[in-house]
Amino acid sequence: MKTLAEAKAFLEANQVKFVLAQFVDMHGAAKTKALPASHFEDILTTGAGFAGFAIWGFGMNPSSHDLLAIGDLATLSLVPWMPGFARIACNCHVDGQPYAYDARVVLLNQLEKLKAQGLTLYTGLEPEFALLKKDQQGRLHPFDSTDVLEKPCYDYKGLSRSTPFLEKLVSSLQSVGFDVYQIDHEDASGQFEINYTYTDCLTSCDRFIFFKMAASEIAKEFGMVCTFMPKPVSNRSGSGMHIHMSLSDGQQNLFSDDSDPRGLGLSQLAYHFLGGLLAHAPALTAVCAPTVNSYKRLVVGRSLSGATWAPAYISYGDNNRSSMVRIPGGRLEFRLADSACNPYLATTVALAAGLDGIAKQLDPGEPQNINLYGLSLEELAQKGIHTLPQNLNDAIAALESDSVITEALGVLAAEFIDLKRMEWVEYMRHVSDWEVERYLELF
Repeated sequence: MKTLAEAKAFLEANQVKFVLAQFVDMHGAAKTKALPASHFEDILTTGAGFAGFAIWGFGMNPSSHDLLAIGDLATLSLVPWMPGFARIACNCHVDGQPYAYDARVVLLNQLEKLKAQGLTLYTGLEPEFALLKKDQQGRLHPFDSTDVLEKPCYDYKGLSRSTPFLEKLVSSLQSVGFDVYQIDHEDASGQFEINYTYTDCLTSCDRFIFFKMAASEIAKEFGMVCTFMPKPVSNRSGSGMHIHMSLSDGQQNLFSDDSDPRGLGLSQLAYHFLGGLLAHAPALTAVCAPTVNSYKRLVVGRSLSGATWAPAYISYGDNNRSSMVRIPGGRLEFRLADSACNPYLATTVALAAGLDGIAKQLDPGEPQNINLYGLSLEELAQKGIHTLPQNLNDAIAALESDSVITEALGVLAAEFIDLKRMEWVEYMRHVSDWEVERYLELF
């Protein structure tokens, strides 16, 4: 939508009764308030009001002024799985100003720096998720009880038996402008990936949130649990959210160069951006892999199918899926992020790292076009390849010490670090079933 008049006509023509004013908390979880369509204009002017203290990561207390979510008219769309509803992505404001703790505002601030250089960041996101069910004891299993192959990736049976859900999800996405171009069964039981066309990075983030809203609610209609948890099953591959990236001046892809002497099709600008990603990788990990569970995915080792498919190593390579950055040709595939990340924050920090690499003309070194999963830690060290942080606590420490990344996050950095440290402490104090089974009668 370009104008208020067009938006109102759209709502009326589609018999919309309510509009969801939607933003995300620090964790990337969708937050909404439903306004009758007759009050749609309020979302664009005064905004929908929220008590910010009730939301994770907004730096507020019960006496703080209202958080007002003001809609971005370009994002208005129907909610196909909720007849009579529309959704609009919002930027949060306090006291008439964009609120610096809002993840979408944080990304917009970073994009202003890019815009000043006449550049646009394009991203293509690849969300992975798992379709599960709980038994009477609350234990998780694949929703399709026959989806138990040791190497289930691309399995026809696993895909075909989930088509009712996939068909409704894809048709819902297509009806609001997602150009879905492929669907596949991934490497874990009940795990899938749906790919849709790349676009400017802000729109990509808005779409990722919409995608998760759609997948979760449509799955519930089928009696499924759709989870974006990075590692719901310990011996299976985790769910990533790979980010394909390129910079454009509005005319061409500035990351592409067919004369690249390394044969990867990358420009010098792309290599400097890549150098920034590698240099800031430890700090990026805290934001792109933001949960305790994320580090069960980023492990050095193997899974039941033979590979974790997760980037435990700070490196890049040609078509090398064991590296943190893969080069499909003319763009970068940043493989660090998982499906639990806040896409606005993950994009913000990746962009900040890349721009720092460009400013400092950082050299990423030579590509590693070998299977890094097959090397020992000693062999990796000999090649100068370091591992990513292997737990949330180490990643948070790396984030705190990286001024480039914390400055990109602004005031949200301290809030993020404090909350994630609390999460780590709670995890360390938790007594798991594994501990009880191992130690209860051992001594």
